[in-house]
Amino acid sequence: MNTQTPGRVIVTGGGSGLGAAIVEAIRDAGGTPFVFDRDISNVSGAKALEVDVSNREAVEAAVKEAAEGMGGLDGVVTAAGIDRCGKLGDVPADEWEKVIGVNLLGTVSVIRAALPYLKGSRGRAVTIASTLGLRALPDATAYCASKFGVIGFSRALAAETGGVIGVTTIIPGGMKTHFFDDRDEQYKPQDDSKLNDPANVAQAVVFALSQPFGSEVRELLICPAEEGSWP
Repeated sequence: MNTQTPGRVIVTGGGSGLGAAIVEAIRDAGGTPFVFDRDISNVSGAKALEVDVSNREAVEAAVKEAAEGMGGLDGVVTAAGIDRCGKLGDVPADEWEKVIGVNLLGTVSVIRAALPYLKGSRGRAVTIASTLGLRALPDATAYCASKFGVIGFSRALAAETGGVIGVTTIIPGGMKTHFFDDRDEQYKPQDDSKLNDPANVAQAVVFALSQPFGSEVRELLICPAEEGSWP
């Protein structure tokens, strides 16, 4: 793996929001991003596959296709994420479980499928958690459960694969994306000016991906100075 560039990287959720910013940052840094998303209609300048990361079989086939098409794999970034706000008793069970399926199990499925390729290149898995993986809030049981899970999974994976692959967890605060658009008004940020530009978080991802093998950036928390989700 070239330690000066991110290399060949799968980015889940790369069709919009933070994922799209990561794709652009990887490309600008001389890397080769490959997008997995349910909607790839707006993807340009990178190869892409339409993938629902909560479907493990689809993920396994897509990872194989992407890795073989690029001649290997140096990294994966699991940026795909969804949310369903509301009290536990009010959020339909299938919608609640879909959040776990995409945010947590989707992360696990992508990394599991990519692991043989990452071991071969001594590459890196970069998981995207959230400040709500460190701090619990009401009406966010699904999202908090998924992101607390991502952090726990990532720490355990780092302990399991130390010296074999790199593992970094990015922990962003609120960002100016369309992530909040389908929420009820009570669950939307009250002041968008206090949210972070996803390009700032994307630069942290590229920093992690570009580390030389054996140098570990285990966790990076990136939040806007005046946004209240952390601390």
